[in-house]
Amino acid sequence: MIEIKNISFSYGKSQILRDVSFAAQDSECVGILGNNGAGKSTLITCINRIRIPEAGEVLIDGKSVQSMSRNEMARTIAYVAQKNEMMQATVFDCVLLGRKPYIKWGVSQEDLDLCAAMIQRVGLEEFQVRQMDELSGGELQKVMLARALVQQPKVLLLDEPTSNLDPRNQYEMMALVRQIAKEQRITVLIVIHDLNLALRYCDRFYFLKNGVGYRYGGIETVKESAIEEVYGISAQVMEVDGRKFVMIG
Repeated sequence: MIEIKNISFSYGKSQILRDVSFAAQDSECVGILGNNGAGKSTLITCINRIRIPEAGEVLIDGKSVQSMSRNEMARTIAYVAQKNEMMQATVFDCVLLGRKPYIKWGVSQEDLDLCAAMIQRVGLEEFQVRQMDELSGGELQKVMLARALVQQPKVLLLDEPTSNLDPRNQYEMMALVRQIAKEQRITVLIVIHDLNLALRYCDRFYFLKNGVGYRYGGIETVKESAIEEVYGISAQVMEVDGRKFVMIG
């Protein structure tokens, strides 16, 4: 379980987050929603200590992330950024870096097997020995997801994980994330702009508006009034074959 309690953060005199609070249970996928500049990515980086909040705290299973060692943090929280730098390494070696918090004297067969299995699950088994700088943006994003998942974290933070993917791969990746979250009881926080992807694969939804929590809850919180208030656009929330979707305009 993760608890975000009264998080505030500023860049200089510009306050980005103010008194942000919510909690998520094991196995839940939570969509972090809001327009550009609402503070979504800043919130994610406050959770994993890339940025230090000026107020508030983050608890995972009741323990403050501020009290965790770097190694404990790496075993507890995995993060996939919106943009990732290329590196001079093969796909397999990059994914293997995700096992670093668990490696003491050398790489075990368990480490190797886990990495190979995860590379296969993200559909890149044919790319294992390819150099990272030879990959497309979508392929790179899949490698970063695989690396994060082999950390076997309690909390997975994803910042726009589908931004470089075509529609088919967007749905496949989100389905995979949701499936692994349920299997391994991982709490997933996903910054995402596509409301329909969020509706299909997220369990709960946290709306941010101008750095302040606007609404949090289940699918019932994704309403036309909330979309108009947060994004400043009109929308229709419809249901087809028992599934909700959003039509803008």
